[in-house]
Amino acid sequence: MLSKKKLEKFKKLLNQRLQDLLDEANKTALNMSEDEQNLPDPSDRATLESDRNFTLRIRDRERKLIGKIKEALDRIENGTYGICEECGEEISEQRLMARPVTTMCIECKKRQEREEKIRGE
Repeated sequence: MLSKKKLEKFKKLLNQRLQDLLDEANKTALNMSEDEQNLPDPSDRATLESDRNFTLRIRDRERKLIGKIKEALDRIENGTYGICEECGEEISEQRLMARPVTTMCIECKKRQEREEKIRGE
C-alpha cells in the first residue's frame, strides 16, 4: 500500500498534469477563435484545415486523459489508487510513475494486450 506521502506526491503530479491539459485546451480554444482567417489560396485553406483537424484530434485525446486523471484522483480519495482492478494486487510504484492513471498492474495489462491481439482488436 502506498504511504500517505507517496499518495500526496501522485495527487500533486496528477493535479499538475490536469492543470497543464486544461491550460492547453483553453489556449487552443482561444487560438482557434482568433485564427478566423479568410484565406483566398485553396492550398493555404487546406493546410489551415489540416492543422486544425490535427490539433482537435490531439485535444480529443487529451480530453480523454483528463477524464482518466479525474478518475485517478477519485481513486486516491477513496483509497483504491494503486490497486489493480483486475487482480486486486498493488501496482508497482515504478508503473504508477510511468503511467499515473493506470488501473492495472503490468502483468494484467500485458495479459489484456495479448488477449486483444489474439482477438484482433
